[in-house]
Amino acid sequence: MHYPNWKRGLLPGLLLLGGCAASTPPADEAVHLTILHTNDHHGRFWHNARDEYGMAARKTLVDDIRDEVEAAGGQSLLLSGGDINTGVPESDLLDAEPDFRGMNLLGYDAMAVGNHEFDNPLPVLRRQEDWANFPMLSANIYRASTGERLFPPYRIFDLDGLEVAVLGLTTEDTAVIGNPENLNDIEFRDPVAEAAKLVPELRERADIVIAATHMGHYADARHGANAPGDVTLARRVPGIDLIVGGHSQEPVCMAAENRMEEDFVPGDACVPDAQNGTLIVQAHEWGKYVGRADLVYRDGDLRLADYRLLPVNLLAPDDGDDATPRQLAAPRIAEDQAMLSLLAPYQQQGQQQLDVRVGRTDGRLEGDRDLVRRQPTNLGRLIATAQAEAAQADLGVVNAGGVRDSLADGPVSYRDILRVQPFANRVCYVELSGAELKAYLATLAAIPPDTGAYPQFGRVRFELKDGELHDLVLTGNGERRVEDDATYRLAINSYSASGAEGYPPLDDHAGFVDTGLTDAVALKRFIERHSPIDASAWRP
Repeated sequence: MHYPNWKRGLLPGLLLLGGCAASTPPADEAVHLTILHTNDHHGRFWHNARDEYGMAARKTLVDDIRDEVEAAGGQSLLLSGGDINTGVPESDLLDAEPDFRGMNLLGYDAMAVGNHEFDNPLPVLRRQEDWANFPMLSANIYRASTGERLFPPYRIFDLDGLEVAVLGLTTEDTAVIGNPENLNDIEFRDPVAEAAKLVPELRERADIVIAATHMGHYADARHGANAPGDVTLARRVPGIDLIVGGHSQEPVCMAAENRMEEDFVPGDACVPDAQNGTLIVQAHEWGKYVGRADLVYRDGDLRLADYRLLPVNLLAPDDGDDATPRQLAAPRIAEDQAMLSLLAPYQQQGQQQLDVRVGRTDGRLEGDRDLVRRQPTNLGRLIATAQAEAAQADLGVVNAGGVRDSLADGPVSYRDILRVQPFANRVCYVELSGAELKAYLATLAAIPPDTGAYPQFGRVRFELKDGELHDLVLTGNGERRVEDDATYRLAINSYSASGAEGYPPLDDHAGFVDTGLTDAVALKRFIERHSPIDASAWRP
């Protein structure tokens, strides 16, 4: 079997992969295949406050493309790169039932199992499988006690004689960033090794091999502290025609070989990555885009005819002119009425459940703007600790501008939590040496009060004198002094990690990981786990 490589360029019609399969269409008969894809849905079944994205508009777009492809005599598949769970309360409180029901109506053919599928206990995940009319695929997730896979590893689709294999793979990092309570007796094996065993078999059985992955795209395989992702998979496992990815939550559009397009905006042309004869695509997050790859298969060769990231009612970037309303990046897509009818009751039910109690506090947790931006408070400390617990980190920090309200003495609802943390920043962490950590904390501790950047810390104690830290002690699990040559994990939200408000950026550090978990969800789970919260015990 021969797999000629192809160099990525800026023109369509590039050869992806050639090979022989056990069953192929007649020689010289071209078969047109369109792969549609999304990833990292994270509960966004409903459009946002600006009427962007949402499954109703996505269905209209997908149906139109399917009709176009079918009219031209082609075939299509709709795939997801995983992470259906966790992101907005209307979905979280209903275990993502509206999202899976919506995916059924959209007609998804398969999805990769993402790490956030394990934000729920396994019985909930099994119930989601029952809701889904499509396979949830992962070849590298096993029950440790039996050595049996928890999910089907792949599905082979017969598209009018064209055999297309879709292999599912999940990041090994799930074992590290997932909720340990939900991972009992579950083993996440090396997805690259699993693919190396299965792809040769699939090449004998199918004309085209696609990997639906939740592993992340890291340009030139520079994955830092993250587990290896799609580029590593493509380089180490020949024979994969197309990787439909997720997890890193970005539009995979390349400016040059092994270099991402940093300035991509909705509506721009998008050139996918290509490694070792494998095309790699990813459609950012939340259903903001539908990726469309138009492929042509003829006599064992597969070519890319066209690729686009189609924005779903996204607004163009803000040009800074407050007097001019932001415009759509592409013509508005009408919302499908059948999808709206399906999802509207879930949206209403989720809104009602926002007022359900998740815990209680004994005493007031202080998030008042005039205090939290001027001095350490019990709520600031608790939020930083909640994020540290969610990231299994040694310590945490949160910017005071990310704390928007207090929690009063008494019952706490999810709506209360969202008043405190409304921005859906994601919990991240970074592995730092003790020397790096000291320098970073000293920079934050020197931030003057009365700004949104003012830091609130959790699981740490220190003094700042003349710009230097003294008596730096971690307090999360006993008391430990920080040693320069040891390694420590700092939890921080995605906003601050990006360098906002003058924080030194961390998202380009080799030890940086975005867990994808929102700050509000981390706080909700912390309160549920530790309720009742004794406010006096959290005084700084």
